[in-house]
Amino acid sequence: MPLIRGTYGRNVAADPVRIRLAAAGAAVLIVGAGLGLRAAAAGDVAKYGGDALYTVLLHALVVLVAPRVVPLTAAGSALAVSWVVELLQLSDVPAELSRHSTVARIVLGSTFNPPDLFWYVVGAAAGWLAHTAMGSCASRRRTGRG
Repeated sequence: MPLIRGTYGRNVAADPVRIRLAAAGAAVLIVGAGLGLRAAAAGDVAKYGGDALYTVLLHALVVLVAPRVVPLTAAGSALAVSWVVELLQLSDVPAELSRHSTVARIVLGSTFNPPDLFWYVVGAAAGWLAHTAMGSCASRRRTGRG
């Protein structure tokens, strides 16, 4: 069982099942936020907000798969995947797949857009911040200080 550094330097056990449940719940909320953003906003707000949420979703999925991952590693992994997908758009592969599949269009996009790279960093930072905050809250709760 992974350990979380608790209050007063004590290590406390983290429950991987609870972490996975929280990550799955977060993923559902993030998808809902993305759909809500697309419904309520337009233009750059919807596009770049969606880019950031895409990376936050990837962060949650990393935690779902690897509940022991530390926030910085999860954020870095989500950012790396986001950038790889964006850079892959410099080829014809995502555009071709997107023509045949709605899922591919949602996941891979079709057109490279340099500002997206920045907004993925914003999403990675938001994911790191939320993951760190959740870990701090869980640590305080487990040690009886919260």
